[in-house]
Amino acid sequence: MLRLPGFVNAHSHTFQRALRGRTEGGDFWAWRELMLDEAERQTPERVRTSYEAGYHEMLAAGHVAVGEFHYLGLETARAAVDAASAAGIDLVLLYAAYARGGRERLRQASAADYLRQVEALRTDGMPVGLAPHSVRACPPDWLEEIGRYAERERLVLHVHADEQPLEVEECLAEHGVRPIELLGRAGCLGPRTTVIHATHASDAELDLLADTDARVCLCPTTEANLGDGFAPVERLLERGIGLCIGSDSNVRIDPLEELREVETIGRRQTGRRNVFSVETLLCYGSDEGAAALGLDEPPREIEIDLEHPSFQGVDEGDLHAALVFGCSADVFSPT
Repeated sequence: MLRLPGFVNAHSHTFQRALRGRTEGGDFWAWRELMLDEAERQTPERVRTSYEAGYHEMLAAGHVAVGEFHYLGLETARAAVDAASAAGIDLVLLYAAYARGGRERLRQASAADYLRQVEALRTDGMPVGLAPHSVRACPPDWLEEIGRYAERERLVLHVHADEQPLEVEECLAEHGVRPIELLGRAGCLGPRTTVIHATHASDAELDLLADTDARVCLCPTTEANLGDGFAPVERLLERGIGLCIGSDSNVRIDPLEELREVETIGRRQTGRRNVFSVETLLCYGSDEGAAALGLDEPPREIEIDLEHPSFQGVDEGDLHAALVFGCSADVFSPT
């Protein structure tokens, strides 16, 4: 057996697992309407049951911790925490702020109302991070208030940004700046910030992330499934921006596949191999994810079955490379 630190799923919307295999929706925005319909169907009971099953699937795939980016309301948030406890996975509840757009059940009345809900969860002892959903969903005054709270309470802050070109165009039209620039102006960027996707980030936006020590969470299987585009992996690497991975919509739950896609995107973009070292990729999958969620302890270890056919004929010195580039999550053994 080979033992390694477990993987950290830094960005999950577990209810979207129900959409796996669905081909409806001609683009991201059409898919989003189907996703919102599914969100409307979620109850605390449904969340508790389906999330426990989803978290068991994550554990079997080598994830030992998950950041649940949750925008389904307060009671379902508590149900998600219960599900994680029942499954035995470490969870940080990234509780989403939603001022406008989406559906009514996703929204809070004000930023103050949102922060009261966050306080209620924290009072109950739940591990919570702040999650202004996006610059589409949260106007600047919300972002500023949430940013101040995050800084004062030293909480992690996760936010979607630059996932789709239309999102960028609308932000420029409304605010005169791009999404990550707006986050910077609102005080939402810093070493405890993780920007989800950043697929269409400009060089100036990436410079801003580097200057503020913010991270980026890449979710390649979801970004491919939704037609988001290719992450700017070489430009992220050049700037030394910390990266972590997430399963996002859970079209696939396999950290090795996510990490492999980070590297193969880089290969397609640059025309060369070994854009990222194997050690760097494993760090993205584990340590960087843990840091993005504000976890104090290193991820607990997982076991890899070296008798699996995927390792047949592999030299001992190549085991880590074979794991990342030649295996799927079925090589992990229950611990």
